[in-house]
Amino acid sequence: MDPIGSIKPYKDTTLALMLAAQARGWTLLYLELNDLWLRDGAAYGCARPVKVSDNATRWFELGAAQVLPLGDLDAILMRKDPPFDLDYIAATYILERAEDAGALVVNKPRSLRDANEKAFIAWFPHCTPPTLITRDPAQLRTFLQEQQDMVVKPIDGMGGASVFRVTMQDPNATVIYETLTHKSTRYCMAQRHLPEIQHGDKRILMIDGEPVPYCLARIPAPGEMRGNLAAGGHGETRALTERDHWIAAQVGPKLRDMGLLFAGLDVIGDWLTEINVTSPTCAREIARDSGVDVAGQVLAAIEAKCD
Repeated sequence: MDPIGSIKPYKDTTLALMLAAQARGWTLLYLELNDLWLRDGAAYGCARPVKVSDNATRWFELGAAQVLPLGDLDAILMRKDPPFDLDYIAATYILERAEDAGALVVNKPRSLRDANEKAFIAWFPHCTPPTLITRDPAQLRTFLQEQQDMVVKPIDGMGGASVFRVTMQDPNATVIYETLTHKSTRYCMAQRHLPEIQHGDKRILMIDGEPVPYCLARIPAPGEMRGNLAAGGHGETRALTERDHWIAAQVGPKLRDMGLLFAGLDVIGDWLTEINVTSPTCAREIARDSGVDVAGQVLAAIEAKCD
């Protein structure tokens, strides 16, 4: 995971998972990317025992570090946040060797590489708004002419970073295209702007292919078009709609087949816009407001696969 000392404990999903595992009597070991390596094809880690508590000022206590073969562990949760860069990819190689040696890795390392959180929706075009992935500004201009109003974003970002809304009258459109494509050398994603964003960008959590019956709708702050909590939005827990259940049913079997045990679907209005597979969040907010033990359900699914 990312450094545990820098998380926001009251809302951190990784901490919720750790608390649920500890309550089940699991032994918890803490690692960051710097603690992983390969030697002669075998995966190793420098792990520290950790005890956690649901406390706003003192939520963890680390023990002495120990080196161990990662394949000896029953389960490894990969909860490192994006950016999905070369270091992240290298970590999936290490974790895949741990998987080959017997550890259950959640989510499956190969699938983390295969399922880019923006591009993965291309496997479900019947669920998505009009979407373009390109690094050609001319194609972006044509797409804008077709849609009249669109959102453009990098394909490797998170938390609403570098997300732009572009309309036909926008004098900054060209510089936005140049910035996001790095002058036609990197891919970006464009989607038709969905005015339903004012009612929230819904995060639907999926556990082994099945949806949690409540989602967190992330409502944009006044004057903002991004619902991301990191961009100032606020969350409202809601029951899934019939359309939400339909989208989950379309995506769920693919997630299950790929070993993506814990994932998050982002839905605006009636449309699937992203699929979060690296470190889906919002479990604590949904659990607090609905009473559903989301973290406990994730741990139960892991236990079932470890048996």
